[in-house]
Amino acid sequence: MKKILFISAIIMTFVSCSSNPFLTGWDTPYGIPDFGKIQEKHYVPAVEAGIRQQQEEIDAIIANPDAPTFENVVVAYERSGAILDRVTSVLFNVSESDATESLQKIVEQVLPLLSVHSDNIFMNPDFFAKVDAVYRDVDALGLTREQQMALKKLHDAFVKNGIALGEAEQARMREINMELSSLSNTFGNNLLAENNAFAEKFGVTISEYPVAMASTQDRCVREQMFKAYSSRGNNGNEYDNKDLIMKMMALRIEKARLLGYDNPAQMILQDKMAGTPEAVDQFLAGIMAPAVAKAKEEIVDMQAVMDEDIAAGLLPEGSKIEPWDWAYYAEKVRVAKYALDEEQTKPYFKMENVRQGVFDLTTELFGLQYEKLSDIPVYHPDVEGFKVTDEDGSHIGVILTDYFPRSTKRGGAWMTNFVNQEIAADGTDIRPVIVNVGNFAKPTEDKPSLLTLDQVETLFHEYGHALHGLLTKCTYKSVSGTSVARDFVELPSQIMENWAFQKEVLARYARHYETDEVIPDELVAKIMAAGTFNQGFMTTELAAASILDLKWHMLSSVEGVDPMEFEAQACREMGLIDEIIPRYRSTYFAHIFSGGYSAGYYSYLWAEVLDKDAFEYFEQKGILDKETSMSFRRNVLEMGGSEEPMVLYKRFRGAEPDPSALIRARGLN
Repeated sequence: MKKILFISAIIMTFVSCSSNPFLTGWDTPYGIPDFGKIQEKHYVPAVEAGIRQQQEEIDAIIANPDAPTFENVVVAYERSGAILDRVTSVLFNVSESDATESLQKIVEQVLPLLSVHSDNIFMNPDFFAKVDAVYRDVDALGLTREQQMALKKLHDAFVKNGIALGEAEQARMREINMELSSLSNTFGNNLLAENNAFAEKFGVTISEYPVAMASTQDRCVREQMFKAYSSRGNNGNEYDNKDLIMKMMALRIEKARLLGYDNPAQMILQDKMAGTPEAVDQFLAGIMAPAVAKAKEEIVDMQAVMDEDIAAGLLPEGSKIEPWDWAYYAEKVRVAKYALDEEQTKPYFKMENVRQGVFDLTTELFGLQYEKLSDIPVYHPDVEGFKVTDEDGSHIGVILTDYFPRSTKRGGAWMTNFVNQEIAADGTDIRPVIVNVGNFAKPTEDKPSLLTLDQVETLFHEYGHALHGLLTKCTYKSVSGTSVARDFVELPSQIMENWAFQKEVLARYARHYETDEVIPDELVAKIMAAGTFNQGFMTTELAAASILDLKWHMLSSVEGVDPMEFEAQACREMGLIDEIIPRYRSTYFAHIFSGGYSAGYYSYLWAEVLDKDAFEYFEQKGILDKETSMSFRRNVLEMGGSEEPMVLYKRFRGAEPDPSALIRARGLN
């Protein structure tokens, strides 16, 4: 009887494995996940099988009787975990873009398993002994620079996870890691629910909120929308994030202390370009002051327009610009100063045309060729796919685009990978499958998706990330593509924004969706003239969010801290004016509490120094100069994290970046 049951169990396991696409792999074009075969029931068994597989591979590394080498330790680790990579890349990407309630529960079930697995690897003293032996012998091994960076990254992972801690401290670290993973996921789920509640209340999605605030005439409605938007996660309901923030910060502080740091910011920044919290603080202070000064000038202009409405009897006497007035009156000032109205520009920015525009630009700059793919598996009908090849016809990768909002998709825009680039054991160059996700206006029966100027920049921005992922030419997945320091990763994305509204680029893609007329020179001139419009506000809200993030992570204790009072005090200390709030308030600051940018939101501004300095170099050489763009491709986009960021930048630029480039570009000087 036992024998029959045993055989039956083997058969059931075989059936389960043979029908689970994550375990068998898939035969699809370019390695695109076989979404048509993937079912929710497959995720948990695949994660469990992937964990077992990788643990066996780690055990084999440890059991190898040969002396530790780069090949039998680091390369062996790099090539481990194939099943786990396959399933997690799909699960977490789809859960961000199409998060059904049942999928959210699967993520909640899987996160503790992955946390334990990660700790089992990076707290394993026998595995660390192998890695450390190679690391201590690095100078004698004759490694390439990329190999040195991959080795350092692996060694650092052990150190950051507390390999040097005692048994009791490691046990506590495991608890902290698991709890932080769970809390972060809950924060994101709460915010998604709050975003959907906002949309149901006002009939405006979170992505449409900026446009609605700029166009809604009724001041009372604007105030209601602003207060609802800015209180997400702070409503005292089941989706309130305040307690989560306090729990996360307490755990992050405890983790930093266990590792010998005074606060989480010290721990997080020690291997970034900035290096220390003090360096970031000084950097942001140098931006905040001129930004606020410029914002105050902008208030004067807006108040003058508001005064006209007061005189016309549209507003009561004594009305002053409030946060819910900024977008509305800024748009009026823009129309008055530059005769530039979003309703004039949007017809020229049909989503498909803008996407083709960025494709054509990268053809000219980097020699890329595109082919629309049909009959490929996708995770949602809105997703479209394109094959990307080089000038010589060689395959570069696949880009998927998913640009329209839905209730199961989180807000914002982002890039991520379904397949990472690496060189396989047999020498095959595994080319990436990249996705760009956005929340642009969905087409209607009589109108296509038309983008605002900000959304055009967003599309170009995310495609810069996609290029970083697509063009990488690394051997090891741990350093390929966007696997770089957080304050360097925004350079490829932000530099792409600089081309979006250049006259010669606009002429190629900005065509009226009804007449196919190319955007007129007069309108282009208005867009260019208004290029630094409202930058006081935009820079202030961005710098304010960056400082708020830093203040949270410079805490050494949360005892006696009230989250909203802490935020208010931070805003007072940074000199934030009443008319502006941080781009993200704490309770909906997903970047730092759910998205991996903890103590790193400053990265957008830090990288902007690089991108503005780099684009000034393009302007000197010619913004479409092939030699300059190919140098950027070779020295930055192809290199991933295979070298220190500043080394890569100086190879391209030939010099250190000019810190004042950002101030000039934003018109704050």
